[in-house]
Amino acid sequence: MSLWCVTVALLGLLTPALSTDPGVIVQLTQQGLEYGRQIGIASLQQKLNSIKIPDISGSEDVSPIGKVEYSLSQMHITNLGLPASSLGLVPGSGLSLSISDAFISLNGHWHVKYLKFIKDSGSFDLTVSGLTISVTMGVNSDETGRPTVSSSNCAASVGHVSIEFHGGASWLYNLFSSFIENALRSAIQNQICPLVHDAISDINPHLKTMNVLAQVDKYAEIEYSLVTSPVVSNTFIQFSLKGEFYKIGQHQEPPFSAPPFSLPQTNGSMLYLGLSSFIANSAGFVYHNAGVLGLYVTDDMIPSSSPLRLNTKTFGAFIPEIAKRFPNMMMKLLVKTLEPPRITFEPNNVTLQANGTVTAYAILPNNTLEALFILNLEASVSAELHVSGLNIAGSVTLNSDCGILMWHFQVMPLNNIFTMILKVVVIPKVNEKLQQGYPLPAISHMNLVNTQLKVLKDYILVGTDVHFTQ
Repeated sequence: MSLWCVTVALLGLLTPALSTDPGVIVQLTQQGLEYGRQIGIASLQQKLNSIKIPDISGSEDVSPIGKVEYSLSQMHITNLGLPASSLGLVPGSGLSLSISDAFISLNGHWHVKYLKFIKDSGSFDLTVSGLTISVTMGVNSDETGRPTVSSSNCAASVGHVSIEFHGGASWLYNLFSSFIENALRSAIQNQICPLVHDAISDINPHLKTMNVLAQVDKYAEIEYSLVTSPVVSNTFIQFSLKGEFYKIGQHQEPPFSAPPFSLPQTNGSMLYLGLSSFIANSAGFVYHNAGVLGLYVTDDMIPSSSPLRLNTKTFGAFIPEIAKRFPNMMMKLLVKTLEPPRITFEPNNVTLQANGTVTAYAILPNNTLEALFILNLEASVSAELHVSGLNIAGSVTLNSDCGILMWHFQVMPLNNIFTMILKVVVIPKVNEKLQQGYPLPAISHMNLVNTQLKVLKDYILVGTDVHFTQ
């Protein structure tokens, strides 16, 4: 992973505001920053190992020999360490990276010519210690709503340089080693900040993988662009994402907005995500308008052990006219929503309220359908939610018998039959879809671990650690 990719990928989500209330709030804690620091330092160390020291040559007057021509070449790093570093929050700004007590060891070859005809050569070892680096990291957004990072105010300082020459006339170099040390100090120092800038820029291709527009299925997608600038405090960075379902390719706003909410003061996890009930309700709006919240129920979908069958004989027991007009015929039911379902989040409770209709058909001998009756149906279900991989998934159970209002026929309630159909046919079909879940905001190679989920008023709180794989 590139330098600070872990950290910034989780918190670097900056997009110009389009609305004020988000559907998702993300907070990165100090624990998350620490994980980012560890991976970032390893990445920066790899980048600094690519330091290329150009050959150095020149001449010096050395008493009593006179003019000495020299060159240092084939210099390469043999060891580099960044033992002490810190990544801090700058309230109202971004991040600051500080590295101290870093060291670099190099090896190279030397050549000299003096008294016009004497030539000699050998090797040398160079040690740089007390190296310090500081840089400020800014986070912005591109035209697609994805985050970008940049660096500024980089400073690098070499504390001490020592060089030891081996072989041949090493004593000549020792006569003017301080001059060589200064030249090498400058050569190294001048390369550090450009490499730090490059390392930070290398984060951007990873951030390009963020699922700002995440496809759920062939009907819906979720937008995860930001709606406000980030809020940087002393203990966390908070980002507000749009968090809204849309029909693929057609972004129609629902007739409701996200309720304002805020996350409680929490710690213990690297990352916290607040998922508003607005997300679920926008999903209901999209799927209802797409006409996919409907299901045809046939007799083969009802368990064979059930004494209740989808035929005119069964329903004729309640509505004799059905058996009289359509004797011994199979039936089909169409269950669909009349309006988008309503989802509410209360502490430890997720409830979905749906109003719909059930249209009963007789299947005629020529396989055409004849409408028999229409019912208004009210159903309430409770949901259990969990995080599965990078998705939030769940399942629902029927809270109680469904409420039914029948049209056309005045008969005893059919609640028992339709409650059974909801339980054994409709609810399992809904759960098949819910088990697939919908994607959370993420970038590639990101995994969630040690995840906990809690339902609160108007939102779900997910606390999680993160792990990045190559």
